[in-house]
Amino acid sequence: MGSRFLPLGLVVAALAAGTVGLGGLALWLGLFAVPAAAAAAFVSVSDLLEGKNALMHATTSSLALAFIILESAVRSNVAVGAAAPPLATWALVAALLVYSVPTVAWVLEPVKITRRRPEPRRRRVAVAVEDDDVFSRAA
Repeated sequence: MGSRFLPLGLVVAALAAGTVGLGGLALWLGLFAVPAAAAAAFVSVSDLLEGKNALMHATTSSLALAFIILESAVRSNVAVGAAAPPLATWALVAALLVYSVPTVAWVLEPVKITRRRPEPRRRRVAVAVEDDDVFSRAA
């Protein structure tokens, strides 16, 4: 499965740069996150098409890609020196939440307990030990 950590790290960095006030850096980090998120989404969808159990990863990667593209589009249309609209920040937060869904589902997944029948105990066969010293002492 494709690495989801690179787009996740770029989204976190873009969100941090946007909240600090570095709008230009946040824009570039968001733009760099688009191909990384697209690669992760494409790999997840191809795993799903191969028949692997990757429905959740494919869905969440695709949704996160859509939110990252929305954030990049909103932030790129802002006038120079103006503050970014809240939609850009909310799109990044939504992408982070969508990326965290598989982790939360994995933590909350019920533990499967399989009960097996205990194996029957095997009896040990007593081995007769001949001691040459016992016979030599008696004689």
